[in-house]
Amino acid sequence: MDYIENKTFNKTDFNTSPLKKGEYEDCSFNNCDFSDTDISNCIFSNCEFTACNISLTKMIKTAFREVTFTDCKMIGLSFEDCNQFGLAFNFENCVLNHSSFYKTKIRQTTFKNSQLQEIDFTECDLTDSIFNNCDLFRAVFENSVLEKGDFRTSFNYSIDPETNRIRKAKFSLQGISGLLNKYEIKIEN
Repeated sequence: MDYIENKTFNKTDFNTSPLKKGEYEDCSFNNCDFSDTDISNCIFSNCEFTACNISLTKMIKTAFREVTFTDCKMIGLSFEDCNQFGLAFNFENCVLNHSSFYKTKIRQTTFKNSQLQEIDFTECDLTDSIFNNCDLFRAVFENSVLEKGDFRTSFNYSIDPETNRIRKAKFSLQGISGLLNKYEIKIEN
């Protein structure tokens, strides 16, 4: 397995020249196209992905350790297939619609200004995570750990307090209806 350190990849199309299987440390990927590729068994440590298309990418046993995604298109990804050891990342201005974090342990993750529509967070541990100005339309939270999470600036979520752990989580007054959806009650100003 190759070891690549402190390298910057600019406007690389990994469909035409596939990413080498290896360990990438302190690398930057800018305006790269990973869509419909296979990055399985790669290790990314302290890497940054900026303005990349990573949609529908196969990530079986891929390790993401302290990785930042900014302005990325990441539709239809299965993060539960990733290597769970040390799994840690943050997302800013990303589109993660139709992706899945089923049964992942991603404490202290920050999702900022991102689209998280129809995401599966079933049985996910999101303790201390921040959802800053995110669209959670039809995101699934079922038996999820959301303790100490911050949802104050996010919207369109529907979270059942009876089937999720939400102790000490923060919600805004405007978003409180997202905790009561199952009761089909009307809340008016």
